[in-house]
Amino acid sequence: MSGIALALTGFGVMLVLIALRAPIGLSMLLVGAVGYSQLTSFNAFYSYMKTNSYHQFANYTLSVIPLFILMGALAERAGIARALFKASEGLFGRFRGGLAMAVIGACTAFGAICGSSVATTATFGRAALPELRKYGYDVGFATGTIAVGGTLGILIPPSVILVVYAITTEQHIAKLFQAALIPGLMAAAFYCITIAITVRRNPALAPMSELTRVEKRPQPRWPKLVAGLVLAAAAIQCGRGVLDWDDALKFVALAGMIAVIDVAVMPAILVAIVVVGGIYGGIFTPTEGAAVGAIAMLLIGLGQRTLGWSDILDALRQTAETSGMIFIILLGAEVFGAFLALSRLPTIAAEMVGGSGLSPYMVLVAMLAFYILLGAVMDELAMILLTLPVFFPVIQGLDFGMPADEVAIWFGILVLIVVGIGLTAPPIGLNVFVINSMARDVPIIATYRGVLPFIAADIIRLALVVLLPGLSLSLVRWLA
Repeated sequence: MSGIALALTGFGVMLVLIALRAPIGLSMLLVGAVGYSQLTSFNAFYSYMKTNSYHQFANYTLSVIPLFILMGALAERAGIARALFKASEGLFGRFRGGLAMAVIGACTAFGAICGSSVATTATFGRAALPELRKYGYDVGFATGTIAVGGTLGILIPPSVILVVYAITTEQHIAKLFQAALIPGLMAAAFYCITIAITVRRNPALAPMSELTRVEKRPQPRWPKLVAGLVLAAAAIQCGRGVLDWDDALKFVALAGMIAVIDVAVMPAILVAIVVVGGIYGGIFTPTEGAAVGAIAMLLIGLGQRTLGWSDILDALRQTAETSGMIFIILLGAEVFGAFLALSRLPTIAAEMVGGSGLSPYMVLVAMLAFYILLGAVMDELAMILLTLPVFFPVIQGLDFGMPADEVAIWFGILVLIVVGIGLTAPPIGLNVFVINSMARDVPIIATYRGVLPFIAADIIRLALVVLLPGLSLSLVRWLA
């Protein structure tokens, strides 16, 4: 059997194993091991595993994954998510559909301290779903909103999916985080617009009774005092000529944020600014930033007395389980990718596409459409690790009028967007299953109906990022 035939057969066998509910990492590892041995020998495969497995997991960059997961797990158990939701509720609660918008706003902020979509969905399923039910929201619309809000856990950096993409394709993690910020914020804005349009067309989804429920909670005066001090310091420095007007405007914006922000969410916002801002500014590496964030979340939880020893142990256990699952998938993907490289399938596919006469954008659109279809029936992590060995060389061989490193970053953001679509699209949609496991009385078809308007918004956003690469690359270029 030729290498190409063996590779195609391997794809088919692996998909069958996944359909039979075999663990995804084990399926890729098994098929990759058999294929590698067939194309070389078992002794060659044994030698490959002896050295490659160690070098792969001794990679310092991989330590960023458990650290970001731990940061999110500690934030969840410290009550940060509920505080973010309550703060967003105060901002959006007086609008029709405002409670649903509050879910999106809170998920956006939580996404900056948690790189997992499933964790974000589960967290706000507990924090927000009872409130949405209490105020008469349609259950399908409520669960659908939480499911799509959960995707912001990977769309807003830091993102575990982007870390895996960076490691697999040997790209710069910080640049991918920079590139994801604007499309991620666009997602949050598009979701809020979608909620506003949807509830305007069907007011029964979000009853008017919720508009009278927002209660003003007394806030301490010290945030306003701090904001005043910031403004005074900026004015003095500007008068002395130390600051120019651009810098002064930044201090004004900072003072405004300090004055209006809910005190309860200040710790989360500060951690997000320190971690993401430190990574963007080159103050520390993504791994160092993740460590700083995890330690900061631990100290905040202990300082506020919202974290007990049992919570810390649960967070560590969740981190170990999730990281172990990801690392097994990474090992399986590495072996499967080595098998595909020996079969020459990626090289031949790149040559065929290059000689097909199709425009680069037509090839890209076809890949993204395939990703959306595949994402509807497969786990997002397995999906990108399965396809990248074939798709990435093809993309790198096409001429989009940009440097190869920018194409790699842009393609990573596009993959991230379609992965987010796959997390909510029927017939699978992992986030839909997560939220429905927490709301067993809600028919899953109702949740799928609730996410459809958001998927339409995602398609529009995907088209914009495809047509305007600067949406994802402008921040990278500016911070270079």
